[in-house]
Amino acid sequence: MVDPDTLPYRPCVGVALFNADGQVFVGERRGGSEHSLTMAWQMPQGGIDDGEEPFAAARRELYEETSISSASLIAEAPDWLTYDLPPELVGVAWKGRYRGQRQKWFALRFEGSDAEIDVLSPPDGHKPEFASWRWEALERLPDLVVPFKRHVYEQVVSAFRDIC
Repeated sequence: MVDPDTLPYRPCVGVALFNADGQVFVGERRGGSEHSLTMAWQMPQGGIDDGEEPFAAARRELYEETSISSASLIAEAPDWLTYDLPPELVGVAWKGRYRGQRQKWFALRFEGSDAEIDVLSPPDGHKPEFASWRWEALERLPDLVVPFKRHVYEQVVSAFRDIC
């Protein structure tokens, strides 16, 4: 068993994408070692590449996971947020290199139409990460994610609740 204290956090970003009605995009994960089939919803998020700025990573991840490019920055969460993987996933998820994630979250306004969103055939040959998607009330998101990410989602709700 891997000692999580010996592993770093994976540097990541997250995107709370708001539509004109104040609802937020959530995608239903296709699976993976760190996701439960019963609580598979999450907002777009992903790793920051070496030398990449967090906001550039957020725009890239949003595009790679949803095909969305019509979005503008509303706000940035004031702090980096972290979560730890459950013990059974440490040493398994992300090829065993990380104990969890350290995330910078951004709120973006979606300026396109729903027809722009394509989670099943993402651009540039990226593998689909979501099986489906929907617009959801920001406050409901912590109840839709896997339990070990819940406290991060609660902090995202707190950071962006005045946007709705």
